[in-house]
Amino acid sequence: MKKDQEMGKYDLLVIGGGPSGMMAAGTAAKNGKKVLLLEKNANLGEKLKITGGGRCNITNATYDVRKFLSRFGESEQFLYSSFSRFGVRDTFDFFESRGLPLVVEARNRVFPKTQKASDVLKVMKKYVTRPTIDIIMNNPVLKIRKTENKITSVDTKNGTYSAGNYIIATGGVSHPETGSTGDGLKWLKNLGHTVKNSSPNIVPLKVADKWVKDLSGISLSFMKISFYVNGKKAFSKTGKILFTHFGISGPLVLNLARKIADLLHEGEVTAQIDCYPDTDIGSLEKNILNIFNRNKNKSFKNIVHEITPLGLSNALIEFHIIPDITDKVHSISKQNRHRIAELLKAMPMTVVGLMGMSRAVVSDGGVPLTEVDMRTMRSKLISNLYLTGDILHINRPSGGYSLQLCWTTGYVAGQLK
Repeated sequence: MKKDQEMGKYDLLVIGGGPSGMMAAGTAAKNGKKVLLLEKNANLGEKLKITGGGRCNITNATYDVRKFLSRFGESEQFLYSSFSRFGVRDTFDFFESRGLPLVVEARNRVFPKTQKASDVLKVMKKYVTRPTIDIIMNNPVLKIRKTENKITSVDTKNGTYSAGNYIIATGGVSHPETGSTGDGLKWLKNLGHTVKNSSPNIVPLKVADKWVKDLSGISLSFMKISFYVNGKKAFSKTGKILFTHFGISGPLVLNLARKIADLLHEGEVTAQIDCYPDTDIGSLEKNILNIFNRNKNKSFKNIVHEITPLGLSNALIEFHIIPDITDKVHSISKQNRHRIAELLKAMPMTVVGLMGMSRAVVSDGGVPLTEVDMRTMRSKLISNLYLTGDILHINRPSGGYSLQLCWTTGYVAGQLK
């Protein structure tokens, strides 16, 4: 490191080597700034490596800015200016122009074609490998000093550094094993910013499936629900489930929300409800056959309620196992009886998020947007401070929205004059 840089001749000092920090540092250096990037870990992008279960959900392929931002709740109104400068299409261009093709999967989620988060990290590391960027690892910041409304320097394990401008890109408090231990939030409080706490983890789940929402108001006791992430079973629990107009709730679901939030961080989360957890599928088929034998000449629609828990008959019909529900029961094949039994043992749904918070694993606590100039990401309280990524109090769903927020806010902050 050059002596004049040690003495504070940096244009920008970035604290945090995650996605928004790397985007900010690389963009500023590309624009001719001298940059110092400080990272507390031994490597850059520790959390990025585990994003999307190691596949990295880079963004969401919702190209219409208004539609995209409609998923951000109350934060929507604050985000138009920053997303107009760097949006979803810009993210595609950024990565694909650097040799990383992207693919769009279910729910418009975007992943690297290689399906490797490590390849995304390689792109970002290369982006910050520039002559005008100094990177110091294993160097946690201990204190941020200011005079009046300007930061003057930062104290670290390895010494004191100063710059003309500063970016805090340390993330929230999720996955502390990756270094996100809430340090930035503590500094911001000391600097005079308001810091919102994360929303509660005890929240209902949002699901995508129409059949679930059509059951709104129905409560079922002693249901077994199993959760899967990227098709692999995570865990099962048994208890009471309440169907709502947005998904599922009830004590069982509320108490599982925190675990579901972690699964959402890993990838696509699906669930299956076993309506008869104490009955194996063979015995269930026999029960269905007995009901059919007693009602041979009745239409399926008139006896379906006898083979489902109370209130679930319409849901079973919606799966169209029996294309014509006016068919007589005696005409229903053995194969279709088996399919009915299978469905009652594993009624499928897709979990798309948590109610009350977009995704607990990417904590929505942080600095309220009213204290940030979102056109530049500059603090309204500290004239030479910029804030990016999860340090901001922004509610958002799973599915690539959080990383897009990092790319956008990092890029905009990196455009500092």
